[in-house]
Amino acid sequence: MNAITMVIGSICILMIAYRLYGTFMAVKVLKLDDSKKTPAHELEDGKDYVPTNRWVTFGHHFAAIAAAGPLVGPILAAQFGYLPGLLWLLIGAVIGGAVHDAVVLFASMRQRGESLAEVAKKELGPVAGFCTGLAMLFIITITMAGLSMVVLHALEHNPWGTFAVGITIPIAMGVGLYHRKTGNLKGATIVGFILIMVAVFCGPYIQDTVLGEWLTLDVKTLSIILPIYAFFAAALPVWLLLAPRDYLSSFMKIGVFVALIAGVFLVNPTLQMPALTDFIHGGGPVLNGPVWPFISITIACGAISGFHAFVGSGTTPKMLDRWSDIKPVGFGAMLVECVVGIMALVAATALHPGDYFAINSTPEVFKTLGMETVNLSKLSQEIGLDLEGRTGGAVTLAVGMTYIFTDISWFDKLASFFFQFVIMFEALFILTAIDSGTRVARYLIQDFGGAFYKPLKRVDWLPGNIFASALACLVWGYLLFSGDIGSVWALFGVSNQLMASIGLIIGATVILKVADKRRYMLTCLIPLAYLYVTVNYAGYWMIKNVYLNTAASGYNVLNAVLSIIMLVLGIVIMITAVRNWIKTWNSPALQLNRKTA
Repeated sequence: MNAITMVIGSICILMIAYRLYGTFMAVKVLKLDDSKKTPAHELEDGKDYVPTNRWVTFGHHFAAIAAAGPLVGPILAAQFGYLPGLLWLLIGAVIGGAVHDAVVLFASMRQRGESLAEVAKKELGPVAGFCTGLAMLFIITITMAGLSMVVLHALEHNPWGTFAVGITIPIAMGVGLYHRKTGNLKGATIVGFILIMVAVFCGPYIQDTVLGEWLTLDVKTLSIILPIYAFFAAALPVWLLLAPRDYLSSFMKIGVFVALIAGVFLVNPTLQMPALTDFIHGGGPVLNGPVWPFISITIACGAISGFHAFVGSGTTPKMLDRWSDIKPVGFGAMLVECVVGIMALVAATALHPGDYFAINSTPEVFKTLGMETVNLSKLSQEIGLDLEGRTGGAVTLAVGMTYIFTDISWFDKLASFFFQFVIMFEALFILTAIDSGTRVARYLIQDFGGAFYKPLKRVDWLPGNIFASALACLVWGYLLFSGDIGSVWALFGVSNQLMASIGLIIGATVILKVADKRRYMLTCLIPLAYLYVTVNYAGYWMIKNVYLNTAASGYNVLNAVLSIIMLVLGIVIMITAVRNWIKTWNSPALQLNRKTA
């Protein structure tokens, strides 16, 4: 298959889905009404609750949800061939991810922008609320530390990347102050974007200067700096740092993938990876499990991701200016992220299979595959870096994007520059999720702590904000600095999709109460049925074949125990929800409302 066929077909499907299914969700299912005040207006405090332009909110939301998932997940899943990843991205995003993000955002806004744990408590009861909160806190801690580890290796001894990423902080604060004072979004956007691009292209020239020496940092130093930055991102008013930084970063993110799309149209590379590989039954060098359930666990962001529930019930519901903004921000941003995932899949599958597996497996394992590299030596020479055995997906994306552009005659002179640019771009992608995720962790800590000390629950209480932000950063910062998170990182795939299942459970509960027709629950129940079975089977498979298998390299009893705890939390929430659905379904008041609607 040619890449251009995949890209055009996918974009057309997503545009039609947004126009038809997105409108159906907004008008018929959620019944969005702009005559009602949003939490941002009702509780406006100039810090967390701030009515914000829909495109600024879109930029923040997209930047926050589009972390490493839509970049790395499709690349790792390319082991199975291009077809499983493409189908899951399109079907998962339209039927599952976009619906999940929209209903979670709506459910949170109905409860004054509170966290999903608080929403679960009010919609399903205290037991479900506690289990949801515990699961969310567990997942967000692992996510922040795990994503930060990816950034560490991208910025380690990389003054160019460190400068380009770090300079976005004062630029964003300047844009936030200017926009706050003048209300001139267009002017702030133009100036901010130009400054960021200047910073990116100035990066190579500071490497051999005194400033470059100062910014040449090791892993341990970066492990301290990142939590400190996240603390300020979580504690400062949202309009000063977090929102403008994510908004400006989204231009760069979307711009890079627009450039990649343009490259696909210019070059029209052939997808060299077959539709299906021999590893669909398991035993692959990148992912050991079979295509199902691991295609849906490996590709989360880009299709459906529980991490989005943190943003959709954290910062975003406190910023929406109108209820109708849920459609472009919640439903639309998910579909744009799907495009990001598809372009990452194109970048990976455009590589020759031998080159792909040489990058994504250790040299020892690659020798056992009976494959030969084709273009890897040439690419390594042009980029100036040995590319073999650089597992994890990030390098594959940069190499794949670089490879597509090498068919342009004059591009070989820019290959090294472009490769480093993409590596930095990936780091920026991840950092925008870290600052938003830490702010969400702050909200969760305040929710839990508020049960023991009521003032802590108030988001406008400065000491509480500082304490919760510091505690959140301390916890995941410790895991980052010590490296202990590596022992539980394998849990993230399962726990993340379990979180998405919880989001769909709560969404179905809310729809049953507000929609005119009860069958509209199927918008959540259909993706929930697939995802819940998938995540539980994946958890069972990992426990049986990896965590409790003494012959497996991933043998770890602690991981097995933690997996069991997470799956049990999901079962408790599901049982509670089903009982609630039956009670609500048979409620005379609900039936009367249906007749009068």
